[in-house]
Amino acid sequence: MNRELELLIMTTGDLPTIPVVATKVMQLIESETTTAEEMARVVAADPSVAARVLKISNSSFYGCQRQVQTLSHAIMILGFSTLKSLVVAASLKQVYKPYGLVEKMLWEHSFGAGLAARIIANSTRLVNEEEAFLGGLFHDIGKIIMNTMDNQQFQSVMQKCYNEKIGFQEAEQQVYPYTHAEVGGLVIKKWNFPTILMNAVLTHHTFDFAVDEDPYQLRLSCVVGLANLFCHKVGIGVREPEESLLLRETIPARLLNLDEAHLATLLESFEKAFNQDRSFFV
Repeated sequence: MNRELELLIMTTGDLPTIPVVATKVMQLIESETTTAEEMARVVAADPSVAARVLKISNSSFYGCQRQVQTLSHAIMILGFSTLKSLVVAASLKQVYKPYGLVEKMLWEHSFGAGLAARIIANSTRLVNEEEAFLGGLFHDIGKIIMNTMDNQQFQSVMQKCYNEKIGFQEAEQQVYPYTHAEVGGLVIKKWNFPTILMNAVLTHHTFDFAVDEDPYQLRLSCVVGLANLFCHKVGIGVREPEESLLLRETIPARLLNLDEAHLATLLESFEKAFNQDRSFFV
């Protein structure tokens, strides 16, 4: 990892931070004695986060049979693990403000990848659904951090993408001495999320694994990387859909051993869920 970049990320004081409510929720979940009422009080301390948690918990994707009207009810129905994901998602949206077109597209792409990763995890049972969701949600956080650090430099990358019709990775290599995946991984580390999430963010494009890589880490990284490709395939948060993208031939699909029929089913489920519940998420 780029040591100069690591020093910059770890010592810069004006980078976005995860809101306090998300940090407190993560701490409470570690305690075996935490009740739904205690958790609800913490979440309620941030009205905007609380409102988004309730809104998302009422989406069809989470399958509640009747309207969830209170945080305590949402927590009891969804469970602490899912609540953690929703609080982080609801909190993270604040990091994407001010809401210009670039931030809007980045947020839509990130939440879409989180949703896709959760669907892939649910269907394959290869990794934990909530870890997959967070990995997808965080996979491009490096881009928003780079935009925050130097808006003009980041915009020059975006202009290259549009004017020269090249991918973001190719464009960023021409402008930066590091990648958005490296920035994202270090921000995840700074925010004290688990190492497994940091590594999933770091490798979601390269799939550069050690020979003795932990099998679960490999699967999680591949689920996150495949979720990102799902968004590119259908055009979520990107300039236009990459309809010619052959998912079965990609590295994550091969490593996860997903055949064409299974991938088609997953992609269809993802598109349906995203379009049906888009207003709840973005």
